[in-house]
Amino acid sequence: MLATLQPVSVALKLGFLAVLYLFLLWVAWSATRDLRGRVAPSSVDQGTGMYSASAAGVMRAHEPRLVVERAPGHSPGMIYDVGPGAVLGRGDAAEIRLNDPYASSRHARIVLKGGVVVLEDLGSTNGTYLNEELLQGLAPLHHGDRVRIGDSEFTYEDS
Repeated sequence: MLATLQPVSVALKLGFLAVLYLFLLWVAWSATRDLRGRVAPSSVDQGTGMYSASAAGVMRAHEPRLVVERAPGHSPGMIYDVGPGAVLGRGDAAEIRLNDPYASSRHARIVLKGGVVVLEDLGSTNGTYLNEELLQGLAPLHHGDRVRIGDSEFTYEDS
């Protein structure tokens, strides 16, 4: 019986080492990906985690983002990375916090669905506008689209 366990033991050890090396490669890949997309620390607003539009050339070009055109409590030109998704609203659960009295606590969200970035109103009281039209259901976002929530207006960029 001891002779039959030895090959299994060796196979398990080799499998563990393979998984360990794959994990280490994944960590290294993630770290280099994050470091490549970093913005110079002087351009980041430490209070909000946002950076100015002048720093946009430093970031990766393929990431979806919202550029503030006008919004109470925000400077025009500030950029929010949307990544795989973000909720816009007044509440603490929102990734993009709005200081807008016309915004709900969870007003709208941007999410990646089937490889397409879409905008969705989350049942807000005052509605979400995409290119000055009241949003009904889900709508795909395209480069240059304008998103308006109350007095807050953003431009969507994806490249």
